[in-house]
Amino acid sequence: MKNLEFPIVGTKVKGVTKKFDINSPSGRKEYFELKTGGEIKAIKKYLSGSSFVAYLLGKKNSGKGTYTVMFSEIFGGDKVEHVSVGDLVRDVHANWNKFSKSSDYEKLKKLYRGYISFDQAVEALLGRSQEKLLPTEFILALLKLHIGKIRGNKAIFIDGLPREADQVSYSLYFRDLINFRDDPDLFVLIDIPEAVIDERIKYRVVCPLCHNSRNLKLLPSSKINFDEKEKKFFMICDNPNCEGARMEAKEGDSLGIEPIKPRLLKDEEILKMVYALHGIPKVYLRNHVPVSEVSKYFDDYEITPEYVLKYQDKKVKVEEKPWSVKDDNGVPVNSLLAAPVMVSFLKQLVGVLGI
Repeated sequence: MKNLEFPIVGTKVKGVTKKFDINSPSGRKEYFELKTGGEIKAIKKYLSGSSFVAYLLGKKNSGKGTYTVMFSEIFGGDKVEHVSVGDLVRDVHANWNKFSKSSDYEKLKKLYRGYISFDQAVEALLGRSQEKLLPTEFILALLKLHIGKIRGNKAIFIDGLPREADQVSYSLYFRDLINFRDDPDLFVLIDIPEAVIDERIKYRVVCPLCHNSRNLKLLPSSKINFDEKEKKFFMICDNPNCEGARMEAKEGDSLGIEPIKPRLLKDEEILKMVYALHGIPKVYLRNHVPVSEVSKYFDDYEITPEYVLKYQDKKVKVEEKPWSVKDDNGVPVNSLLAAPVMVSFLKQLVGVLGI
């Protein structure tokens, strides 16, 4: 983010030169045990009797879902609940006929308090009213209803709140409003350069059959060909069920972040507001490190690789190098893979929870 500096939480372990395959579950398990074994043990003990509420804040495509899945991979799905506000609203909207006839409808009505009537809020949800926007109070009621159904002692990761400026204040007291035990809440702020998001979108390709996603520059499939007529590289889906389907870019992806620029600006505004708050713990995640400092804090296999494609002698050759871009302040940086960012999260979480 422009003009904001997140701390660098290194992962290097003195005297350890072993390289881990952090793209595989088994490799990550060994990697996390070495890098954060003590922290994982402490967090597991904490989660056996307590929980927490974490608000995930980051720009669109910053990896919020990826980090939640990785946390669940380490501690087990029975200890983590990922709540996507957007998915929650879309699900209720898509299944409104069934929902409106269920007991949840009456519960939601009792939970709702707002500046427009419940019926008007429903009209806004269903898109029948062009005059009313879906109020934050209705979204909060949906969240309370959903969280009230969660069984067991689970840590809750809330993805999608706050998304508007007025929701920042609501989120400060949301844990108290839902009476979610007396466990701590925290903000998880994710700093990712727009250049990273831009290239993730521009080079993204998708299989037309299984919808598996890859990236020509950052995550290629095992088979890459060159189209002589169109003078461009293309990938074949690795899924054997797709029988050699050619992966294609989505319409509009070539524009990168331009179509979502307003959304990114709003996301940055929210991040800066939360960054300035006092009295609530924060975890700072950065997926990039200045090129001049990266070797001081991280091992080379933790850096996101860039795959450079060349077509020579009728063959596609792939060369690998550390991916370098400029961050939002114009500083050359290397992007980190998800696993070392998760190491940073675990180290900071221990401190935030005081364990």
